[in-house]
Amino acid sequence: MRTEQLEYIAAVTRLGSLRRAAEELRLSQPALSETVRNLERELGVDLLERKRSGATMSASGRELLPHIIGVLDAVDRLRSAAGEQHRISRMVRVGTVNAATVPLLIPVVREFRAAHPVTQVEVVGAQQTDIHRGLLEGGFDLGLVNHLEGDDVPAEFDSTELLRGRPVVCVRPDSPLASAPSVSADDLLDVPLIGMRSGYVMHRYVHRLLDGRGPSFAYSTDGAEMGKLMVAEGLGATVLPDFSVVGDPLERLGALTHRPISGDTTRVLLMLHRRRAESVPQAARDLHEVFVRTARTLGGAPEAP
Repeated sequence: MRTEQLEYIAAVTRLGSLRRAAEELRLSQPALSETVRNLERELGVDLLERKRSGATMSASGRELLPHIIGVLDAVDRLRSAAGEQHRISRMVRVGTVNAATVPLLIPVVREFRAAHPVTQVEVVGAQQTDIHRGLLEGGFDLGLVNHLEGDDVPAEFDSTELLRGRPVVCVRPDSPLASAPSVSADDLLDVPLIGMRSGYVMHRYVHRLLDGRGPSFAYSTDGAEMGKLMVAEGLGATVLPDFSVVGDPLERLGALTHRPISGDTTRVLLMLHRRRAESVPQAARDLHEVFVRTARTLGGAPEAP
């Protein structure tokens, strides 16, 4: 068994495709596939499930993944201790629903990179179900997801509450809605509304808030960042957690403002998930700590478990 075989398995799992892993590793796809099959034969288990849509970890592979990560992490520490600085440390992948990407994620990545200059951080926007699947299959190291207060937290993850906020209406400062101290659910029926697509927590929240009444949905989008840009361009209003708006560059520039929703007591929680495992890469543990520490400075985050 060779270390690079384990690195190849980790790359295929992270990228979800033999083809993409081969491109990243600068190998031919047949060579990569044969290397993986050799390791499977040596271990006596099928590590991957190969489908037309890509390769994912099999059930046996998921059981072995913590050990694979542990070996690779130990090798990284050994190489670092030996002074091998030319090698780029393994990538840390973060799945995020985008609802706090700028105000929280940017300072986190900046601080982490200062302490880990050779570790790559890849941020992937995805829906909550895709993030959960990626964490379970090893494609993500950490996941940022929103929950409405009272939602069940998946038992298979170590979960840390980073931020606790409330839904707000995000509008341009020259919008009629900005002239009032708060916005009612009825007010939202009379403006073009930029909604999140089905599968996002804020999509579920808005439909619950309007209680079956038909809003003037003008657009739907795949995340808060695009929603905020559309608001800034005057296309309508959107509903987001306040922690997604406060401190956003568009808000700091005066292109956005927000108003609370009158009579609503809902709370939105930004949670940081990681898969329960005996072995977690050191870089992922360090990034987790930076998330928790930074969230405290923004007014949230209890102690990490």
